[in-house]
Amino acid sequence: MNQGACVRMVGTSYHVGIITGTTHSIFIFTLPFPGANTNHHFLCDFPPVLRLASVSTFWGEVGNPALMRAFILTPFSLTVASYARILAIILGVATSQGRRKIFSTCSSHLLVVMLLFGMGTVAYMRPWAGSSQDGGQVLALFYTAVTPMFNPLVYTLRNKEVTGAMRRLVKRYVWSP
Repeated sequence: MNQGACVRMVGTSYHVGIITGTTHSIFIFTLPFPGANTNHHFLCDFPPVLRLASVSTFWGEVGNPALMRAFILTPFSLTVASYARILAIILGVATSQGRRKIFSTCSSHLLVVMLLFGMGTVAYMRPWAGSSQDGGQVLALFYTAVTPMFNPLVYTLRNKEVTGAMRRLVKRYVWSP
């Protein structure tokens, strides 16, 4: 990867995020909301706020899942393609110890990516009609708080000193009488 490709990828990510956020905000602010509404959610996510509107939100209910599919599946496809190439490289390494080291390095990142994309897929690609408000709250909590907390945990457990300290703690407090 060169600097130009990196700048283009970061710029594209920022532009898509700005355009999506602005479009959602404009759409939401043009809807009428009667009286005092209460959003029983942890955050002002698009689907729960859209449900509070007093007019037909057909285009929002059809357009938002379509956009979310594109915004989730495109990066996921690119990630899967890059990991397929990495897997091909791993299989081409001559020694089993070299393959194990490379796979160990990539597996933690793959776990974090799968958690993030998995929760994002469940949270934003499920049908709205049969989805409950409580289920949406739990998914929002996992996607916005719990999944990002796994990131440092997964990467920290790769550190030998941290793993050794965890084993000593478990041995001392869990396995000792």
